Amino acid sequence: MENPRESALDVLIKVDKKEELSHIAISNVLEKYQFSEKRDRAFFTRLVEGTLERQITIDYVIDQFSKTKIRKCKPLIRALLRMGVYQILYMDQVPDSAACNEAVKLAKKRGFSRLSGFVNGVLRNISRKKETISYPKKDKDLVTYLSVTYSIPEWIINFFKKTYDDETVEKIIASYLEDRKTTLCCLESKGGKDAVRKELEAENVTVEDGKLIENAVKISDYDFLYRLKAFREGKCYVQDESSMLCAKLAGAEEGQFVMDLCSAPGGKSLYTADQMKDSGQILSRDLTEYKTDLIEDNIERMGFTNMVSEVFDATVLDEEHIEAADVVIADVPCSGLGIMGKKNDIKYHISEEGMKDLVKLQREILTNAVQYVKHGGTLIYSTCTINPEENEKNFQWIKDHFDYEAVDITEELPHNLKIDTAKDGYIQLLPGIHPCDGFFIGKLRRK
Repeated sequence: MENPRESALDVLIKVDKKEELSHIAISNVLEKYQFSEKRDRAFFTRLVEGTLERQITIDYVIDQFSKTKIRKCKPLIRALLRMGVYQILYMDQVPDSAACNEAVKLAKKRGFSRLSGFVNGVLRNISRKKETISYPKKDKDLVTYLSVTYSIPEWIINFFKKTYDDETVEKIIASYLEDRKTTLCCLESKGGKDAVRKELEAENVTVEDGKLIENAVKISDYDFLYRLKAFREGKCYVQDESSMLCAKLAGAEEGQFVMDLCSAPGGKSLYTADQMKDSGQILSRDLTEYKTDLIEDNIERMGFTNMVSEVFDATVLDEEHIEAADVVIADVPCSGLGIMGKKNDIKYHISEEGMKDLVKLQREILTNAVQYVKHGGTLIYSTCTINPEENEKNFQWIKDHFDYEAVDITEELPHNLKIDTAKDGYIQLLPGIHPCDGFFIGKLRRK
Protein backbone atom coordinates (compact mmCIF):
# COMPACT_ATOMS: atom_id res chain seq x y z
CA MET A 1 0.00 0.00 0.00
CA GLU A 2 1.94 2.98 -1.30
CA ASN A 3 -0.06 5.69 0.46
CA PRO A 4 -2.69 4.64 3.04
CA ARG A 5 -4.13 8.19 3.12
CA GLU A 6 -4.67 8.20 -0.63
CA SER A 7 -6.35 4.78 -0.48
CA ALA A 8 -8.56 6.12 2.32
CA LEU A 9 -9.39 9.20 0.27
CA ASP A 10 -10.55 7.07 -2.67
CA VAL A 11 -12.83 4.97 -0.47
CA LEU A 12 -14.33 8.02 1.28
CA ILE A 13 -15.14 9.64 -2.06
CA LYS A 14 -16.81 6.45 -3.34
CA VAL A 15 -18.89 6.14 -0.16
CA ASP A 16 -19.80 9.85 -0.23
CA LYS A 17 -21.00 9.52 -3.84
CA LYS A 18 -22.93 6.36 -2.84
CA GLU A 19 -20.96 4.36 -5.42
CA GLU A 20 -20.01 1.63 -2.93
CA LEU A 21 -20.84 0.57 0.63
CA SER A 22 -18.00 1.25 3.06
CA HIS A 23 -17.49 -2.31 4.37
CA ILE A 24 -17.26 -3.65 0.80
CA ALA A 25 -14.90 -0.87 -0.33
CA ILE A 26 -12.64 -1.37 2.71
CA SER A 27 -12.61 -5.13 2.26
CA ASN A 28 -11.67 -4.79 -1.43
CA VAL A 29 -8.71 -2.53 -0.62
CA LEU A 30 -7.50 -4.79 2.21
CA GLU A 31 -7.70 -7.83 -0.05
CA LYS A 32 -5.77 -6.02 -2.79
CA TYR A 33 -3.04 -5.03 -0.33
CA GLN A 34 -3.15 -8.11 1.92
CA PHE A 35 0.65 -8.47 1.77
CA SER A 36 1.37 -4.82 2.58
CA GLU A 37 2.69 -3.71 5.95
CA LYS A 38 0.27 -4.43 8.78
CA ARG A 39 0.81 -0.87 10.06
CA ASP A 40 -0.30 0.68 6.75
CA ARG A 41 -3.37 -1.54 6.48
CA ALA A 42 -4.37 -0.76 10.07
CA PHE A 43 -3.88 2.99 9.50
CA PHE A 44 -5.99 2.89 6.32
CA THR A 45 -8.79 0.93 8.04
CA ARG A 46 -8.92 3.17 11.09
CA LEU A 47 -8.85 6.35 8.99
CA VAL A 48 -11.76 5.28 6.77
CA GLU A 49 -13.90 3.71 9.49
CA GLY A 50 -13.19 6.48 11.98
CA THR A 51 -13.90 9.30 9.53
CA LEU A 52 -17.23 7.73 8.57
CA GLU A 53 -18.09 6.87 12.16
CA ARG A 54 -17.48 10.46 13.34
CA GLN A 55 -18.65 12.25 10.20
CA ILE A 56 -21.49 14.27 11.76
CA THR A 57 -19.22 15.46 14.59
CA ILE A 58 -16.45 16.27 12.11
CA ASP A 59 -18.81 18.23 9.83
CA TYR A 60 -20.09 20.18 12.85
CA VAL A 61 -16.50 21.19 13.67
CA ILE A 62 -15.53 22.06 10.07
CA ASP A 63 -18.58 24.28 9.66
CA GLN A 64 -17.40 26.36 12.63
CA PHE A 65 -14.07 27.08 10.94
CA SER A 66 -14.83 27.16 7.20
CA LYS A 67 -16.63 29.93 5.30
CA THR A 68 -17.69 27.29 2.76
CA LYS A 69 -19.98 24.81 4.47
CA ILE A 70 -18.83 21.20 4.18
CA ARG A 71 -21.86 20.16 2.13
CA LYS A 72 -20.97 22.74 -0.54
CA CYS A 73 -17.35 21.57 -0.92
CA LYS A 74 -16.29 19.42 -3.86
CA PRO A 75 -16.33 15.67 -2.99
CA LEU A 76 -12.52 15.37 -2.96
CA ILE A 77 -12.05 18.49 -0.80
CA ARG A 78 -14.85 17.35 1.52
CA ALA A 79 -13.16 13.95 1.98
CA LEU A 80 -9.73 15.55 2.55
CA LEU A 81 -11.10 17.89 5.20
CA ARG A 82 -12.99 15.14 6.98
CA MET A 83 -10.06 12.72 7.14
CA GLY A 84 -7.74 15.58 8.13
CA VAL A 85 -9.98 16.59 11.02
CA TYR A 86 -10.38 12.97 12.10
CA GLN A 87 -6.59 12.67 12.40
CA ILE A 88 -6.35 15.97 14.31
CA LEU A 89 -9.14 15.20 16.79
CA TYR A 90 -8.99 11.43 17.20
CA MET A 91 -5.57 10.06 16.19
CA ASP A 92 -3.16 11.17 18.91
CA GLN A 93 -0.23 9.33 17.34
CA VAL A 94 -0.47 11.47 14.16
CA PRO A 95 1.12 14.94 14.46
CA ASP A 96 -1.33 17.67 13.43
CA SER A 97 1.28 19.03 11.02
CA ALA A 98 1.41 15.66 9.22
CA ALA A 99 -2.39 15.57 8.89
CA CYS A 100 -2.37 19.07 7.36
CA ASN A 101 0.66 18.58 5.10
CA GLU A 102 -0.50 15.24 3.69
CA ALA A 103 -3.96 16.66 2.92
CA VAL A 104 -2.38 19.56 1.04
CA LYS A 105 -0.13 17.19 -0.92
CA LEU A 106 -3.10 15.04 -1.94
CA ALA A 107 -5.11 18.12 -2.99
CA LYS A 108 -2.25 19.18 -5.29
CA LYS A 109 -1.66 15.64 -6.59
CA ARG A 110 -5.33 15.31 -7.55
CA GLY A 111 -5.39 18.59 -9.48
CA PHE A 112 -6.77 20.90 -6.79
CA SER A 113 -3.69 23.11 -6.23
CA ARG A 114 -5.99 26.12 -6.33
CA LEU A 115 -7.87 24.84 -3.24
CA SER A 116 -4.86 23.47 -1.35
CA GLY A 117 -4.53 26.76 0.54
CA PHE A 118 -8.16 26.51 1.63
CA VAL A 119 -7.60 22.94 2.89
CA ASN A 120 -4.43 24.01 4.70
CA GLY A 121 -6.10 27.05 6.30
CA VAL A 122 -9.13 25.17 7.63
CA LEU A 123 -7.12 22.26 9.03
CA ARG A 124 -4.44 24.42 10.67
CA ASN A 125 -7.09 26.67 12.20
CA ILE A 126 -8.87 23.64 13.71
CA SER A 127 -5.53 22.28 14.93
CA ARG A 128 -4.70 25.56 16.70
CA LYS A 129 -8.12 25.94 18.32
CA LYS A 130 -9.18 22.32 18.91
CA GLU A 131 -9.21 22.78 22.69
CA THR A 132 -11.76 25.59 22.42
CA ILE A 133 -14.22 24.03 19.95
CA SER A 134 -17.81 24.69 21.01
CA TYR A 135 -20.09 21.63 21.23
CA PRO A 136 -23.86 21.46 21.97
CA LYS A 137 -24.88 21.29 25.64
CA LYS A 138 -26.83 18.28 26.87
CA ASP A 139 -29.14 20.29 29.14
CA LYS A 140 -30.06 22.82 26.46
CA ASP A 141 -30.82 20.59 23.45
CA LEU A 142 -30.58 16.85 24.13
CA VAL A 143 -31.17 15.66 20.55
CA THR A 144 -28.54 17.99 19.03
CA TYR A 145 -26.12 17.06 21.79
CA LEU A 146 -26.60 13.33 21.18
CA SER A 147 -26.37 13.79 17.40
CA VAL A 148 -23.07 15.70 17.49
CA THR A 149 -21.53 13.76 20.39
CA TYR A 150 -22.23 10.31 18.94
CA SER A 151 -22.39 11.27 15.26
CA ILE A 152 -25.93 10.03 14.62
CA PRO A 153 -28.53 11.82 12.45
CA GLU A 154 -31.11 13.62 14.59
CA TRP A 155 -34.04 11.83 12.94
CA ILE A 156 -32.67 8.43 14.08
CA ILE A 157 -32.38 9.69 17.67
CA ASN A 158 -35.97 10.98 17.55
CA PHE A 159 -37.03 7.66 16.03
CA PHE A 160 -35.46 5.68 18.89
CA LYS A 161 -37.00 8.08 21.45
CA LYS A 162 -40.47 6.98 20.31
CA THR A 163 -39.76 3.52 21.78
CA TYR A 164 -37.04 3.93 24.42
CA ASP A 165 -36.25 6.32 27.26
CA ASP A 166 -33.41 8.86 26.91
CA GLU A 167 -30.92 6.80 28.93
CA THR A 168 -31.48 3.69 26.78
CA VAL A 169 -31.24 5.71 23.57
CA GLU A 170 -27.90 7.16 24.66
CA LYS A 171 -26.56 3.70 25.56
CA ILE A 172 -27.60 2.35 22.15
CA ILE A 173 -26.00 5.12 20.11
CA ALA A 174 -22.89 5.30 22.34
CA SER A 175 -22.30 1.60 21.67
CA TYR A 176 -21.89 2.29 17.94
CA LEU A 177 -18.62 4.11 18.72
CA GLU A 178 -17.12 1.37 20.88
CA ASP A 179 -14.12 -0.61 19.65
CA ARG A 180 -15.25 -3.98 18.39
CA LYS A 181 -13.41 -7.26 18.52
CA THR A 182 -14.07 -9.82 15.79
CA THR A 183 -16.54 -12.51 16.86
CA LEU A 184 -15.99 -16.04 15.57
CA CYS A 185 -18.21 -19.10 15.72
CA CYS A 186 -16.11 -22.23 16.39
CA LEU A 187 -17.48 -25.35 14.72
CA GLU A 188 -18.19 -28.26 17.05
CA SER A 189 -17.53 -30.67 14.17
CA LYS A 190 -14.00 -29.28 13.79
CA GLY A 191 -12.93 -29.63 17.40
CA GLY A 192 -14.94 -26.79 18.94
CA LYS A 193 -13.85 -23.72 20.84
CA ASP A 194 -10.94 -25.21 22.77
CA ALA A 195 -9.19 -26.45 19.63
CA VAL A 196 -9.69 -23.14 17.83
CA ARG A 197 -8.53 -21.13 20.84
CA LYS A 198 -5.35 -23.20 21.08
CA GLU A 199 -4.49 -22.60 17.42
CA LEU A 200 -5.26 -18.89 17.57
CA GLU A 201 -3.24 -18.33 20.73
CA ALA A 202 -0.31 -20.16 19.11
CA GLU A 203 -0.37 -17.36 16.51
CA ASN A 204 -0.37 -14.70 19.28
CA VAL A 205 -4.02 -13.76 18.74
CA THR A 206 -5.84 -12.48 21.84
CA VAL A 207 -8.90 -14.69 22.46
CA GLU A 208 -11.84 -14.11 24.82
CA ASP A 209 -14.97 -16.18 25.40
CA GLY A 210 -18.23 -14.98 23.92
CA LYS A 211 -20.94 -13.67 26.25
CA LEU A 212 -24.03 -15.52 25.00
CA ILE A 213 -23.08 -18.56 22.93
CA GLU A 214 -20.91 -21.43 24.15
CA ASN A 215 -18.93 -21.84 20.92
CA ALA A 216 -18.30 -18.10 20.34
CA VAL A 217 -14.96 -16.33 20.82
CA LYS A 218 -13.90 -12.72 20.36
CA ILE A 219 -10.46 -12.08 18.87
CA SER A 220 -8.08 -9.14 18.54
CA ASP A 221 -4.40 -8.49 17.79
CA TYR A 222 -4.37 -10.16 14.38
CA ASP A 223 -3.72 -8.80 10.91
CA PHE A 224 -5.66 -10.66 8.23
CA LEU A 225 -8.19 -13.44 8.90
CA TYR A 226 -6.98 -15.63 6.05
CA ARG A 227 -3.52 -15.73 7.61
CA LEU A 228 -4.98 -17.52 10.63
CA LYS A 229 -4.68 -21.29 10.24
CA ALA A 230 -7.92 -22.12 12.09
CA PHE A 231 -9.89 -19.72 9.90
CA ARG A 232 -8.22 -20.88 6.67
CA GLU A 233 -8.95 -24.51 7.50
CA GLY A 234 -12.64 -23.85 8.13
CA LYS A 235 -12.69 -24.44 11.88
CA CYS A 236 -14.35 -21.07 12.52
CA TYR A 237 -16.04 -18.22 10.70
CA VAL A 238 -17.08 -14.64 11.46
CA GLN A 239 -20.56 -14.29 13.01
CA ASP A 240 -22.04 -12.06 15.70
CA GLU A 241 -23.49 -13.82 18.72
CA SER A 242 -26.95 -12.42 17.96
CA SER A 243 -26.90 -14.25 14.61
CA MET A 244 -25.62 -17.45 16.28
CA LEU A 245 -28.48 -17.22 18.78
CA CYS A 246 -30.93 -16.85 15.89
CA ALA A 247 -29.66 -20.09 14.31
CA LYS A 248 -29.59 -21.85 17.67
CA LEU A 249 -33.23 -20.93 18.35
CA ALA A 250 -34.20 -22.43 14.98
CA GLY A 251 -33.53 -25.76 16.71
CA ALA A 252 -32.89 -27.76 13.52
CA GLU A 253 -32.38 -31.47 14.16
CA GLU A 254 -30.30 -34.10 12.41
CA GLY A 255 -31.73 -35.24 9.08
CA GLN A 256 -34.13 -32.29 8.64
CA PHE A 257 -34.62 -30.04 5.61
CA VAL A 258 -33.93 -26.35 6.30
CA MET A 259 -34.44 -23.34 4.02
CA ASP A 260 -32.45 -20.15 4.71
CA LEU A 261 -34.05 -17.58 2.42
CA CYS A 262 -31.78 -14.50 2.55
CA SER A 263 -28.68 -16.32 3.62
CA ALA A 264 -25.50 -14.51 2.51
CA PRO A 265 -22.82 -14.80 3.69
CA GLY A 266 -24.33 -17.96 5.19
CA GLY A 267 -23.57 -17.73 8.92
CA LYS A 268 -26.91 -19.10 10.13
CA SER A 269 -26.78 -21.93 7.60
CA LEU A 270 -23.24 -22.82 8.71
CA TYR A 271 -24.26 -22.84 12.38
CA THR A 272 -27.26 -25.03 11.50
CA ALA A 273 -25.15 -27.40 9.36
CA ASP A 274 -22.81 -27.88 12.29
CA GLN A 275 -25.70 -28.49 14.74
CA MET A 276 -27.16 -31.06 12.32
CA LYS A 277 -23.77 -32.85 12.25
CA ASP A 278 -23.55 -32.47 8.46
CA SER A 279 -26.77 -34.48 7.97
CA GLY A 280 -30.05 -33.57 6.27
CA GLN A 281 -29.98 -30.63 3.87
CA ILE A 282 -29.82 -26.85 4.12
CA LEU A 283 -30.85 -24.81 1.10
CA SER A 284 -29.14 -21.41 1.40
CA ARG A 285 -30.51 -18.84 -0.98
CA ASP A 286 -29.91 -15.22 -1.86
CA LEU A 287 -30.78 -12.75 -4.59
CA THR A 288 -27.54 -12.40 -6.59
CA GLU A 289 -24.59 -14.47 -7.71
CA TYR A 290 -22.29 -12.13 -5.80
CA LYS A 291 -24.08 -13.08 -2.59
CA THR A 292 -24.27 -16.81 -3.27
CA ASP A 293 -20.54 -16.76 -4.11
CA LEU A 294 -19.97 -15.63 -0.50
CA ILE A 295 -22.01 -18.61 0.70
CA GLU A 296 -20.14 -20.98 -1.65
CA ASP A 297 -16.79 -19.72 -0.36
CA ASN A 298 -17.86 -20.53 3.19
CA ILE A 299 -19.27 -23.97 2.28
CA GLU A 300 -16.01 -24.84 0.53
CA ARG A 301 -13.85 -23.61 3.42
CA MET A 302 -15.91 -25.44 6.06
CA GLY A 303 -16.31 -28.57 3.95
CA PHE A 304 -20.00 -29.13 4.74
CA THR A 305 -21.78 -31.57 2.44
CA ASN A 306 -25.29 -30.84 3.70
CA MET A 307 -25.38 -27.23 2.47
CA VAL A 308 -26.38 -26.11 -1.02
CA SER A 309 -26.44 -22.50 -2.21
CA GLU A 310 -28.79 -21.17 -4.86
CA VAL A 311 -29.58 -17.83 -6.49
CA PHE A 312 -33.28 -17.24 -5.86
CA ASP A 313 -35.48 -14.16 -5.40
CA ALA A 314 -37.28 -14.59 -2.08
CA THR A 315 -40.18 -12.44 -3.29
CA VAL A 316 -41.01 -15.13 -5.88
CA LEU A 317 -42.96 -18.18 -4.66
CA ASP A 318 -41.13 -21.48 -5.21
CA GLU A 319 -44.01 -23.91 -5.64
CA GLU A 320 -41.70 -26.94 -5.55
CA HIS A 321 -40.92 -26.28 -1.90
CA ILE A 322 -44.40 -25.55 -0.52
CA GLU A 323 -44.77 -27.37 2.84
CA ALA A 324 -41.38 -29.04 2.30
CA ALA A 325 -39.22 -27.56 5.07
CA ASP A 326 -38.93 -28.55 8.72
CA VAL A 327 -37.36 -25.16 9.44
CA VAL A 328 -37.40 -21.90 7.48
CA ILE A 329 -35.11 -19.02 8.45
CA ALA A 330 -36.27 -15.68 7.07
CA ASP A 331 -33.58 -13.16 8.02
CA VAL A 332 -34.95 -10.51 5.70
CA PRO A 333 -33.40 -7.34 4.22
CA CYS A 334 -33.86 -4.57 6.78
CA SER A 335 -32.86 -1.04 7.75
CA GLY A 336 -29.82 -2.28 9.70
CA LEU A 337 -30.22 0.10 12.65
CA GLY A 338 -28.82 -2.60 14.94
CA ILE A 339 -25.46 -2.85 13.15
CA MET A 340 -24.59 0.81 12.56
CA GLY A 341 -21.47 0.31 14.67
CA LYS A 342 -20.15 -2.17 12.11
CA LYS A 343 -21.47 -0.58 8.93
CA ASN A 344 -20.90 3.10 9.49
CA ASP A 345 -22.57 4.42 6.36
CA ILE A 346 -26.00 2.87 7.08
CA LYS A 347 -26.93 5.94 9.15
CA TYR A 348 -26.27 8.22 6.16
CA HIS A 349 -28.23 6.15 3.64
CA ILE A 350 -31.36 4.97 5.45
CA SER A 351 -34.51 7.11 5.77
CA GLU A 352 -37.92 6.77 7.40
CA GLU A 353 -39.50 6.53 3.96
CA GLY A 354 -37.02 3.82 3.01
CA MET A 355 -37.94 1.85 6.13
CA LYS A 356 -41.61 1.91 5.14
CA ASP A 357 -40.69 0.45 1.75
CA LEU A 358 -38.67 -2.27 3.50
CA VAL A 359 -41.72 -3.38 5.50
CA LYS A 360 -43.55 -3.97 2.20
CA LEU A 361 -40.60 -6.01 0.89
CA GLN A 362 -40.37 -8.00 4.13
CA ARG A 363 -44.04 -8.93 3.94
CA GLU A 364 -43.66 -10.01 0.31
CA ILE A 365 -40.90 -12.39 1.40
CA LEU A 366 -42.82 -13.59 4.47
CA THR A 367 -45.92 -14.32 2.38
CA ASN A 368 -43.83 -16.92 0.58
CA ALA A 369 -41.77 -18.05 3.59
CA VAL A 370 -44.83 -19.14 5.57
CA GLN A 371 -45.83 -21.49 2.75
CA TYR A 372 -42.57 -23.46 2.77
CA VAL A 373 -42.93 -24.69 6.36
CA LYS A 374 -44.48 -28.10 7.04
CA HIS A 375 -47.40 -28.22 9.47
CA GLY A 376 -45.77 -28.48 12.89
CA GLY A 377 -42.56 -26.98 11.50
CA THR A 378 -40.67 -23.86 12.60
CA LEU A 379 -40.40 -20.37 11.09
CA ILE A 380 -37.69 -18.04 12.36
CA TYR A 381 -38.23 -14.38 11.52
CA SER A 382 -35.25 -12.12 12.15
CA THR A 383 -33.69 -8.76 11.29
CA CYS A 384 -30.61 -6.80 12.36
CA THR A 385 -32.58 -3.66 13.08
CA ILE A 386 -34.34 -1.79 15.91
CA ASN A 387 -37.68 -0.79 14.41
CA PRO A 388 -41.05 -2.02 15.75
CA GLU A 389 -42.63 -1.76 12.28
CA GLU A 390 -40.06 -4.16 10.82
CA ASN A 391 -39.91 -6.37 13.89
CA GLU A 392 -42.75 -6.79 16.40
CA LYS A 393 -45.44 -5.64 13.99
CA ASN A 394 -44.29 -8.03 11.26
CA PHE A 395 -44.21 -10.86 13.83
CA GLN A 396 -47.79 -10.04 14.84
CA TRP A 397 -48.78 -9.73 11.16
CA ILE A 398 -47.65 -13.33 10.53
CA LYS A 399 -49.80 -14.57 13.43
CA ASP A 400 -52.79 -12.51 12.30
CA HIS A 401 -52.74 -13.58 8.65
CA PHE A 402 -51.38 -17.14 8.60
CA ASP A 403 -51.78 -20.42 10.50
CA TYR A 404 -48.90 -19.77 12.91
CA GLU A 405 -48.53 -19.53 16.67
CA ALA A 406 -45.70 -18.00 18.70
CA VAL A 407 -43.30 -20.37 20.50
CA ASP A 408 -42.21 -19.52 24.06
CA ILE A 409 -38.40 -19.30 23.85
CA THR A 410 -37.72 -18.43 27.50
CA GLU A 411 -36.01 -21.74 28.30
CA GLU A 412 -34.03 -21.72 25.05
CA LEU A 413 -32.23 -18.45 25.80
CA PRO A 414 -28.75 -18.28 27.38
CA HIS A 415 -29.01 -18.24 31.20
CA ASN A 416 -27.66 -14.66 31.32
CA LEU A 417 -30.22 -13.28 28.87
CA LYS A 418 -33.55 -12.39 30.44
CA ILE A 419 -36.09 -10.68 28.16
CA ASP A 420 -39.78 -10.63 29.14
CA THR A 421 -41.12 -10.94 25.59
CA ALA A 422 -39.40 -14.33 25.17
CA LYS A 423 -42.58 -15.93 26.53
CA ASP A 424 -44.43 -14.31 23.60
CA GLY A 425 -42.02 -15.85 21.09
CA TYR A 426 -39.67 -12.98 20.31
CA ILE A 427 -36.78 -10.86 21.62
CA GLN A 428 -35.32 -7.50 20.64
CA LEU A 429 -31.58 -7.37 21.35
CA LEU A 430 -30.14 -3.88 21.77
CA PRO A 431 -26.48 -2.83 21.33
CA GLY A 432 -25.23 -1.14 24.49
CA ILE A 433 -27.78 -3.08 26.54
CA HIS A 434 -26.98 -6.63 25.40
CA PRO A 435 -23.46 -7.90 24.49
CA CYS A 436 -24.11 -8.17 20.75
CA ASP A 437 -25.52 -6.41 17.71
CA GLY A 438 -29.05 -5.03 17.64
CA PHE A 439 -31.14 -7.96 16.45
CA PHE A 440 -34.76 -9.14 16.42
CA ILE A 441 -35.58 -12.85 16.61
CA GLY A 442 -39.07 -14.32 16.51
CA LYS A 443 -39.97 -18.04 16.57
CA LEU A 444 -43.27 -19.41 15.27
CA ARG A 445 -44.74 -22.86 14.74
CA ARG A 446 -47.06 -23.72 11.89
CA LYS A 447 -50.30 -25.17 13.23
